[in-house]
Amino acid sequence: MAGYWKHEDHEVALSAVVDLGGFAAGDPAAASEAVRLVRAACSKHGFFQVANHGVDPELIAETHRRAEAFFGLPQEQKEKIGRKPGNPYGYRDGFLEKVTSDDVPCKETMSMRHWVSPHSPHDMIVSYFTYHLGEDFLSTGEVIQKYAEAMNALAMTIVELLGVSLGLPGDYFREFFKQSDSIMRLNHYPSKKTTEKAVGIAAHCDPISLTILHQNSVDGLEIFVDGKWRLIRPKSQSFIVNLGDTFMALSNGRYKSVLHRALVSSNVPRLTLAYFLSPEMEKKVTPPPELVDDENPRLYPDYKWSQLLEFTQKVYKVDTDTIHVFSRWLTGSATPKIDAAV
Repeated sequence: MAGYWKHEDHEVALSAVVDLGGFAAGDPAAASEAVRLVRAACSKHGFFQVANHGVDPELIAETHRRAEAFFGLPQEQKEKIGRKPGNPYGYRDGFLEKVTSDDVPCKETMSMRHWVSPHSPHDMIVSYFTYHLGEDFLSTGEVIQKYAEAMNALAMTIVELLGVSLGLPGDYFREFFKQSDSIMRLNHYPSKKTTEKAVGIAAHCDPISLTILHQNSVDGLEIFVDGKWRLIRPKSQSFIVNLGDTFMALSNGRYKSVLHRALVSSNVPRLTLAYFLSPEMEKKVTPPPELVDDENPRLYPDYKWSQLLEFTQKVYKVDTDTIHVFSRWLTGSATPKIDAAV
């Protein structure tokens, strides 16, 4: 583990891997085990991994190759698709931004909107690349578009499993996320001589519903469990699932939004593919009645995904307390200090 911030139990990996194939096929034993694993993981920390997911390994590998090629472009070319302040889409380089703390952001990202709706263009990501970078990037856009579509299909199976594990009808969250406004993001963490404060991204909880992540072979992702940071080793045949603040609100706090961070290697670059599932922009985020009772009163106010997205882009930088600060801001009980978004 040379090149990483060392500490006690740093290399402890969480091993729960859910077999999605058996669940999706309706095998009773496999479904029961999947529900058990997901319920235990999400009640404790909001993290699990899925295998036997049905996503073409070659599509995953090709998307990694396209991402690596994109980040290898000259800086001025990447800046043609640069992310504007207050906008969650486009290219962003953490190295070029003013750093105001010791937690130096050592990463660059490329974020694309993936809107699933009867009104959304079927080739949104393809058009985004060709509009900004030209027809030479048609095939890159097509690969990433196909990958995003595969991630959305996988997300529907995962949210069905989450619903069943909460005691809800299997189609409850499938219907809720049938129309969605998600983000497909490529993350690149260049290799760098590090200190113990060198991070790719500081500790935070995602504001979205859930993240489906695929890592290359380089370590870096850690989640915080039982008072310790624990390393999540890459598994090429599995996807990582992180629950976010919005799913925590949908579950009325029954399931947790996982606290996580990414460290930077001093030897080799790290690359990840992240799909951030979110509801459609104007969809009301409210827990189902089955999850609210006298023993489990409402924890968060109703909100629209567009409100939380705007809050994290224009008002408050995501951290470990985003949903709670947002709830107070939404109800007018607090005014957070304006900060840069991530």
